Amino acid sequence: MDTTHPNIVDMFEAGKVLKICAPMVRYSKLPFRTLVRRYDCDVCFSPMIVAADFMRSTKARDSEFTTNHSDRPLIVQFASSDAQTLADAACVVAPFSDGVDLNCGCPQRWAMSEGYGACLINKPDLVRDMVRLVRNQVAKPNYSTSIKIRIHKDLRRTVDLCQKAEAAGASWITVHGRTADERHQPVNYDAIQTIKDSVSVPVVANGDVRHPRDVEAMHRLTGVDGVMAARGLLANPAMFAGYEDTPLQCVWDWELSVEMTLQWTVVALFLYVEIGVLLILCLPFISATRWQKIFKLNIWNSMATFWNKVFLAMIIILIVLFLDAVREVRKYSNMEHGKDAKLNPNMFDHLHMKLFRAQRNLYISGFSLFLWLVMRRVITLINQLANLHDTSTALQMQADGNNQVAKKYMEDNELLKQTLMKGIGEKANTEGMELLKETVERLKGELKTSGDALKKSQSEAEATKGRSDGLAREYDRLLNEHQLLQNAQDSGDKKDN
Repeated sequence: MDTTHPNIVDMFEAGKVLKICAPMVRYSKLPFRTLVRRYDCDVCFSPMIVAADFMRSTKARDSEFTTNHSDRPLIVQFASSDAQTLADAACVVAPFSDGVDLNCGCPQRWAMSEGYGACLINKPDLVRDMVRLVRNQVAKPNYSTSIKIRIHKDLRRTVDLCQKAEAAGASWITVHGRTADERHQPVNYDAIQTIKDSVSVPVVANGDVRHPRDVEAMHRLTGVDGVMAARGLLANPAMFAGYEDTPLQCVWDWELSVEMTLQWTVVALFLYVEIGVLLILCLPFISATRWQKIFKLNIWNSMATFWNKVFLAMIIILIVLFLDAVREVRKYSNMEHGKDAKLNPNMFDHLHMKLFRAQRNLYISGFSLFLWLVMRRVITLINQLANLHDTSTALQMQADGNNQVAKKYMEDNELLKQTLMKGIGEKANTEGMELLKETVERLKGELKTSGDALKKSQSEAEATKGRSDGLAREYDRLLNEHQLLQNAQDSGDKKDN
């Protein structure tokens, strides 16, 4: 039995409010617990650990649970739906902690779908069996066994659950004053007070404890034996010490390890801008033609000369950042945890934070690069679609004009047929012949005009041919004279010689 640390139940003293740091995913690990203990935090919880995974994997045990000799009093919270698994996990952590807590309040869907968290408040018999088995199998007599719950809409069911857990040997009970469906609704202080009055074990209140004044207010309104804070401690680790503002010395090393540098903040903002631009470009009520008109505004025309350079520069920058993030992920994913990890348990959290940051940067740069290429392609497709629309409109107008001409000819033909076919006797023949004569005369006139034009063209062609022949003869004569002059010059040169 470990006698160097106090019994948790003995810490609940009349008239004193026990100050407890709540279990928080990713946050309430060893570095954060070490920090809040410096500012009057009496008891700290580990983050919620899935008991089945904890027992199945050595890697999960090394990753999820780290502590040291000064990290006491410590409560390890497990999520479980099986009594024996919970008891086995409690036996593993019992030498290194002062109590185990069963999570019956997590409202997340994944947890409830697995049978963990807030769904357990609807299974009081299972909760009773799990508490009883832990009490029976953990060898430390003063080892604390507790549950953390949310309330039912029918408060009588919550009271029944707490009384069964007390009968099974629960050391104390933490009550979050909201139902599993509530998130930001006000905390039900009357329900917490009713539960406190219904059981004899200590009761801890949880919910909306953000300032030092909230601790005393919670105690005064409900009469509870302790107060548990979560988001309040994240905003102010020295809250339990009575500080309204965090002292300067409360600079969180773990937080600095995950904060974004300036370059990655810029890349993240660039990613959000890309998402916003793509959403606007995909609005269904703005046509491609209208977008093309917007793209052809003078402001964009003045920037067009720099667009390709900016596009290529951003491609290069994002590829470099992406490759750097890949290198960081590979570096921290393949790092071995040797003897140094056993000597310094904080190393696990530090490396995990480094890996988390590298993975976050990988996602940011990768999606930024992808959306940058997608945005370029979307703009190109919008322009092509607008051009196709304009071409289709022009072709449609041309087709409509041709249809109108064809329709006119069809109407003329139909009129001719009606005149020929619907007449009676000699009058119909006469009218038909007159119409035919008019058509023939019109066609003769057109033929005569065409013949005159042809004759004129032929005469012009003959005149042109005559001029061409004259030019050819004149060219031959000049060529002969040139030859004679050349011969005469050659003879004179020979005589001189």
